[in-house]
Amino acid sequence: MTSLTGKLLIATPAMPDLRFAHAVIFLCAQSDDGTMGLIINKPLPDLSIQKLAQHLQLVGEGAHPEPADGPIHFGGPVETGRGFVLHSQDYFSADGSVHVIDGVVLTTSCDVLAELARGQGPAQAIAALGYAGWGPQQLEQELHAGGWLLADPDPELLFATSDSEKWNKALRKIGVDPRMLSGRTGHA
Repeated sequence: MTSLTGKLLIATPAMPDLRFAHAVIFLCAQSDDGTMGLIINKPLPDLSIQKLAQHLQLVGEGAHPEPADGPIHFGGPVETGRGFVLHSQDYFSADGSVHVIDGVVLTTSCDVLAELARGQGPAQAIAALGYAGWGPQQLEQELHAGGWLLADPDPELLFATSDSEKWNKALRKIGVDPRMLSGRTGHA
């Protein structure tokens, strides 16, 4: 199988793991050791960039006249205390940024969170705690079992679509009507 890095992984209704129900995952890296991605459509309740930045003492309250804010997402069930920011390529940190695909960078340093909280940093961003991870060949097996669908990356879906619409829009992008999907798998 060719590299899945940069692809969108879309959960089908047959997904048995409820943590991934209706999830859209941006796949950030794939190697012989496995695959890593971030769920991009599941905001955590009551947690925002501002609240997290203040909790981590990255910025003081009211320190900036026009601070940016946005949700912190549940990135996946692995290392849920670890932060990630998936963002546009107008920001890059030598200490923690990795170019994923054209137009998309992944940063793991707290500096990007502080910049976002100050209203600076990348123009487009999704902040997340935790990530989704699969061991060698595990994701390929789950794809074969019918738990996931794949789509090409789409910056508009990634950064300019509301979280509540991402799953439906990702399915429509690959020609699938979400109303026609069944939660049962089988053989024709």
